[in-house]
Amino acid sequence: RLRAAGHEPSRQTFEAGRVATSNIEVVLPGESEASLVLGAHYDTAPRCPGANDNGTGVVALLELARRLKGSSLRPTVRMVFFTNEEPPYFGTDLMGSRVYADDLAARGVPVVGMLSLETMGFYSDEDGSQAYPPVIGALYPDRGDFIAFVGNVDSRSFVREVVGAFREEATIPSEGSAPPSWVPAVDFSDHASFWRHGWPALMVTDTAPFRYAHYHTMEDTPDKVDHERLARVT
Repeated sequence: RLRAAGHEPSRQTFEAGRVATSNIEVVLPGESEASLVLGAHYDTAPRCPGANDNGTGVVALLELARRLKGSSLRPTVRMVFFTNEEPPYFGTDLMGSRVYADDLAARGVPVVGMLSLETMGFYSDEDGSQAYPPVIGALYPDRGDFIAFVGNVDSRSFVREVVGAFREEATIPSEGSAPPSWVPAVDFSDHASFWRHGWPALMVTDTAPFRYAHYHTMEDTPDKVDHERLARVT
């Protein structure tokens, strides 16, 4: 799909559990060497079809790659399909986004921000359809009809900037949150690999287990995905 859109993708291959696995990257040069990273993990949880987690993030990133081809960009945009986000590698040095972020840091590549596209395709208009981690639930709607932009305290300015830009064009509700990183689930994606280097990063998500009953199950199938609202978010 990337080649069909006119890109020249490259692989960052490394070994995990005696298996060669790869991050897949497309770089769109901008006016500045400073990079904005857009990422989505393409692996699934064990025994999970992964339509929402994270087929939705992958197709959104593929469509962004198609649309951004030939665009005039201020930052350099790095679009990365990550391996090894799911267990058993989540949170380890063999997590694909950690390998990638560590490599950028080692090469001295300046990163202005990172967006992780993570489980973006389930929505509900029913009252009470949205849950939250402890502490923050009282601050947000109880209806799961919005897309969320979730960072940490150090990324709060980036979250505000991204949500503000999104709302200028969006036809779907959105919520932004930048709680402390110790709040449960705030670090549940590839954006946390970038926090380790002090870079602002967030995940774009339907909030996954806090809304989606089929998270990490055999029932995470394409019929559960709201394609129309996923398209609007993208």
